[in-house]
Amino acid sequence: MTAVIGMVAFILIMIGVSTSAILSGVLLNNLDAQVTDVASVAQPRISLQSTAEDVLDSGPFDNGTLMVMKTRLGGTTGAVVDDGNSRALTSDELAQIVESLASSSPNARTVELPNLGEYLVRPYGSAGSDEVLLVGLPLSQVTGTIGAILTTVALVTTGGLLLLAAVIALVIRLGLRPLKAVSETATRVASIRMDQGDVSITERVPADQVDDHTEIGQVGAALNTLLDRVDASLSARQRNEELMRRFVADASHELRTPLASIRGFSELSLRAMRQAHDDESRQRTAMAVETTEQSLERIQAQSIRMTTLVEDLLLLARLDEGQELVYGTVDLTRLAVEAVGDARPAGPDHVWKIDVDDHPVELAGDAARLHQVVANLLANARTHTPAGSEVCVSVRREGEDAVLRVHDDGPGVDPAVAAQLFERFARADRSRDRKTGGTGLGLSIARAIVEAHRGSISVHSAPGDTTFEVRLPAKPLDPGETVTP
Repeated sequence: MTAVIGMVAFILIMIGVSTSAILSGVLLNNLDAQVTDVASVAQPRISLQSTAEDVLDSGPFDNGTLMVMKTRLGGTTGAVVDDGNSRALTSDELAQIVESLASSSPNARTVELPNLGEYLVRPYGSAGSDEVLLVGLPLSQVTGTIGAILTTVALVTTGGLLLLAAVIALVIRLGLRPLKAVSETATRVASIRMDQGDVSITERVPADQVDDHTEIGQVGAALNTLLDRVDASLSARQRNEELMRRFVADASHELRTPLASIRGFSELSLRAMRQAHDDESRQRTAMAVETTEQSLERIQAQSIRMTTLVEDLLLLARLDEGQELVYGTVDLTRLAVEAVGDARPAGPDHVWKIDVDDHPVELAGDAARLHQVVANLLANARTHTPAGSEVCVSVRREGEDAVLRVHDDGPGVDPAVAAQLFERFARADRSRDRKTGGTGLGLSIARAIVEAHRGSISVHSAPGDTTFEVRLPAKPLDPGETVTP
């Protein structure tokens, strides 16, 4: 506001000063013309015996008209018209004027006269003559007019600036109202604690203060977009924290069970060995050996289970970091055939089928890890379907994708767990005392491997119709090669 009002005030002052200067010049020219007119009237009335007072009395002249005459015979006389009558000038007034008569220049000049004010005077005379006529008119009319104009300009400028200040203040207040809403929203959001718990940011800049056509409105829209993304990030963080807590609980349980078994069987073996040591009979020794052997077998089994769990967790961690993949050319068709061949001995009570094209479907990837994906899917189908179920593996090339599907006609996936099926430690049987076994990491490992290959894995399930689908970027076709539909 200060900058705008200051600039406008400067412009208005310059306009007023320029106008006054131009008008002052015009008025002075007009006054000079009036002086010339007075002189043209007075000169014919001058005689050898006349004085300035006689000349002014000889005809009507305006108030303030000044006349000074200097002749060879009459000396110097001067008079001024005051209230319609001429008045002789005093000696001081004449002395002040005589100084201006020292030059015979015909140019007009201004003279400050005692008790009379400022006058515009012009000398008139004949070349080579001592007779000089000095005629003048007061500048009070000019200064009065200029003063009135400057006063008017000052009043109008002041009023205009006050009105401009009020309008600017109103415009700024209305224009910055959305910014105030943005500030208030940001202040409310800043007071929310976001370091713990389930945090949800519901504060937003009101819709009527958001306008994409103004800069401040765009700031409000940008803040709302930022708050939407922060709110989504906080929700994702909360979900991740819940998953982490569940992951820690499940991992602890999975490790606690084999550890408890190892501890129990170790204590049993030690007890049996102590009893055999106390009782040296052959029967006690044989029983101790048998008990110790069984305990060591169980300890080994639980150790293998723990090792498998830890290795799966390490594999997931490395896959999350982009490690553990060794790329090469992979024939997905051959890989699927081999995986089905490996699954038949493990599930002899299931019907295994393979549906592949004559032409191999190749892609760039890690053959061992992709084989693990297919093996996990087949193991999942075998585990969660009853005996006699049919499991079919198909491989196709669809556009630029290599697609592998594992279909079974089992009971399907429980809708309650379908959304979390690929999460870590997710199981169709959620009870701790499961009949299906496993750590619940198979499908999460499969998803991690597929996503590391820039692919996707999904499931479509209904009773009697469950299909797991894996899509991976296929190797580009050779020139002229086509895909058989």
